[in-house]
Amino acid sequence: MVAVTLAELALTGDLVRPARLTVPDLLGWPQHRADVSFECATSGVQHHRFAGPRLYDVLAAAGPGFDPVRRKDRLRFLIAVTGTDGHHALLSWAEIDPDFAHAPVLLAVTIDGTPLDAAGPQLVLPQDRCGARHISGITAIRVDGGYGFGAPAPAAPGRASAAAT
Repeated sequence: MVAVTLAELALTGDLVRPARLTVPDLLGWPQHRADVSFECATSGVQHHRFAGPRLYDVLAAAGPGFDPVRRKDRLRFLIAVTGTDGHHALLSWAEIDPDFAHAPVLLAVTIDGTPLDAAGPQLVLPQDRCGARHISGITAIRVDGGYGFGAPAPAAPGRASAAAT
């Protein structure tokens, strides 16, 4: 019997409990199904059935570093997803949070009934018409709330600032 090497994804960033997870690990969360149709620039319209945990559930269990004193602190957090093929997708926490958009974003562990143990989980956004944010073979998910909101940078001499237009 041939041993299957399990793909791993790294949960990193502003998390209390960063982790390395495999598809079998992701099977420990409640599984959700989504029948998805999306348009792919290279191969036309795709129809697939995905199953896996919700991204929100997995990230919430990792303990995002929200500041309980700052009102609406969750809204400044971004989620960066990277796949084995170099594709990336960026989501806001508000997209997946049940108090806001509550998008049913999945970390799919199966596609059309086929396990993704060796390939790694796939980011699935059932609400997206285009498949560009569907990331295959996820290697990393970074939760980031560490950038600052300062005053806008001044415009270069001779150029109008964005605020003035």
